Amino acid sequence: MQKGVFITFEGPEGAGKTTVIKELYKRLDKEGRNVILTREPGGIRIAEKIRGIILDNNHQEMDAKTEALLYAAARSQHLVEKVVPAIQEGTIVLCDRFVDSSLAYQGYARGLGIDEVLSINEFAIGETMPDLTVFFDIKPEAGLARITANDKREENRLDKESLRFHQDVYEGYQELIRRYPDRIQITDASLPQEQVTENVWKIICSQLIK
Repeated sequence: MQKGVFITFEGPEGAGKTTVIKELYKRLDKEGRNVILTREPGGIRIAEKIRGIILDNNHQEMDAKTEALLYAAARSQHLVEKVVPAIQEGTIVLCDRFVDSSLAYQGYARGLGIDEVLSINEFAIGETMPDLTVFFDIKPEAGLARITANDKREENRLDKESLRFHQDVYEGYQELIRRYPDRIQITDASLPQEQVTENVWKIICSQLIK
């Protein structure tokens, strides 16, 4: 059996990832490909419960290390229960966020250190890394403006962080792009949604989906 493909999608808040990923899933499914769509934190029952704790607006006092460890715990269960079995069965896995989010948000923006947070996550994920990561590139100011304008989007704890925090997240992602240029592909997320979808579809097709 041919091994599946693990594709992750990253970006700042308000980048529009979730909407585009759903469209990509529909296209792949329509082509008759074996594909699943999942997210982090979450994707399975235990990880979704941990997600609720992490993103709860009432948990503003959460320590940065606690936050990083909770993300890693959710990620470990998600991989064991859902992602790894799917890959082993030859499935294309589309995942909204993965380890790069922890490196950018907790490692860089929270000041814990990218390498330190990577070490925590290496224990959680073992050798499982994405075959391809698509970074939705949009400046924090523009992404946050989208969130403000979208009254249907559920506000979470990270949305209430300062602009400086979100700028640090963006800088963290730039560092990851420099570290992993072969894995991380960039798409301009400031474009209209339809164009972003087409551009990401081209990236996926040219890189992995034959």
